[in-house]
Amino acid sequence: MATDVQIVIDCADPHGLADWWAEVLGWRVEPQDEAFIRRVVASGAATEADTTTHRGALVWRSGAALNSPDPGRPRVLFQQVPEAKTVKNRVHLDVHVGADRREDEVARLLALGATELYRASQGPFEWATLADPEGNEFCVA
Repeated sequence: MATDVQIVIDCADPHGLADWWAEVLGWRVEPQDEAFIRRVVASGAATEADTTTHRGALVWRSGAALNSPDPGRPRVLFQQVPEAKTVKNRVHLDVHVGADRREDEVARLLALGATELYRASQGPFEWATLADPEGNEFCVA
């Protein structure tokens, strides 16, 4: 039996960060069902405070997800948490583009709001470590 995996990233602004990562990866933000959200709120199982409006649509305040255009890749969920990031990630994403595209990709991501933290190498492998707009580290290799 196969086990499904979802990657969860804690953050302050799940919708903004999901939009940012969708642009980085070329994935799409998973649509949320406004009618379902309204029914849940009307039933009393959630409150208006559990929702927000993002890009003109009613969404759950606490999360937003990305889906890859390629089946079989894990869903990425951005989950709102009250505390800010304070230390290095214990888990991070690697964006593999290849040595010939790395510098162009780093430049593109910096223009989108990433911050370059440092460069590193191990044997023949080189990468750039960047941070997304909320400070979560990731590598471009």
